[in-house]
Amino acid sequence: MKKLKVDYTAVAFNTGGRKGHVRTDDGKIDMEVSMPKEIGGDGEKTNPEQLFAAAYAACFGGALGAVAKKTSLRDSEIKALVHLGHYGPDSYGLEVDIEVKIPHAESLEEAQKLVEAAHQVCPYSKATRGNMVVRVKAVEKVRRQN
Repeated sequence: MKKLKVDYTAVAFNTGGRKGHVRTDDGKIDMEVSMPKEIGGDGEKTNPEQLFAAAYAACFGGALGAVAKKTSLRDSEIKALVHLGHYGPDSYGLEVDIEVKIPHAESLEEAQKLVEAAHQVCPYSKATRGNMVVRVKAVEKVRRQN
């Protein structure tokens, strides 16, 4: 494995696990977390999967910008869906679906090529590759969930 030349290090702290508190060393994130209702929590606060989805979507957007070349990313949108599940008792895991809308791509097929190229260079994609299922797809419209 290649040696990483570190350019930046993010530092975060947690107390109380999934029913606790997270904060970064610079105070830009300082919030309570809770478990989603779907897995027995109150669902009143953000959770690790939402934080991971937000971070992955932002990172993937940066990677898309790096590979887009002449394609305008104006009005583009990235949706990351982080799925928490289990393989059996006490064996949990994650899967990710990334949907990307690139309205100024020549075609949906061209948009898919850009999405796949971004998936190859995105640091989050590299970190998860071989460790979890990540599906990437260009879409005409990113569906909103309420």
